Formats: sequence, C-alpha cells, structure tokens
Amino acid sequence: MSAQNGKDLLIKLDMTGGGQFETVAGLRASRLSFNAETVDVTSLESQGGWRELLSGAGVKSASISGSGVFKDATTDERARQISFDGETPAFQVIIPGFGTVEGPFQITGVDYAGNHDGEATYELSLASAGALTFTAL
Repeated sequence: MSAQNGKDLLIKLDMTGGGQFETVAGLRASRLSFNAETVDVTSLESQGGWRELLSGAGVKSASISGSGVFKDATTDERARQISFDGETPAFQVIIPGFGTVEGPFQITGVDYAGNHDGEATYELSLASAGALTFTAL
C-alpha cells in the first residue's frame, strides 16, 4: 500500500439512526485504536517458563479520538446531544487505502478550548459499545 493522505482518515456519525453518515465537521486530526485484553493461562507446566495466552479469549475494544476546530455544524450539535444522552449510535471510520470500520460507539469525552487570539477547538473521545464490522476496499 502506498502512502495515504492523513486528511482522508474520516470519522463519520450516523445522523438519524437510519444509516445517514456525515463526516464529523472541523476535525484536523483523527485516530482509531484497536485493543485486545489477554487471558494469561501460564502455569508451572508451561514450557520453559514462558507465558501462555488463551487464544480467542479476552475483551476486544476500539477507541476513536479526534481534534479540530469548532464549527457549530449539524454534526457538532448531534455529537453534543448523544454525549449528553449517553447514546451509542453507529460511527464509521474511513481508513484510506484500507477500508471502513463501522459500529456503535459512545462519546466518552468532549473538550472545548480556545485562546484569546485563536479559534475555538475541540477534542472528541469515543469507546466502542458493541461489535464492529470491517469492510475492505
């Protein structure tokens, strides 16, 4: 895979609950992380004293974060409301040259900031709230 443009890593939010996804407005930086907890099954009988992990066990999770400029667009309003309501709507993350990750996420943090001589900015943090799907390009 060749180098990809960072601005093409998009976070999209289901605006209506019916699959109408729109890019979260004003983002300048985006990140998607996958995590998997391990289940240690090491015992005194483990060969050579090496740690053993149980295959296929543990909790899988993903997190999304982004930061950008405040635009007070429709997606900003929707993100604020689902954060206040604790909803877990569908999000999509478009990974350029790779595919799309989609599933329910809960907004775990929204931070707003601004300096007297600059634009208003925000940071958004999300945690997976169910099974995710991946669709390759």
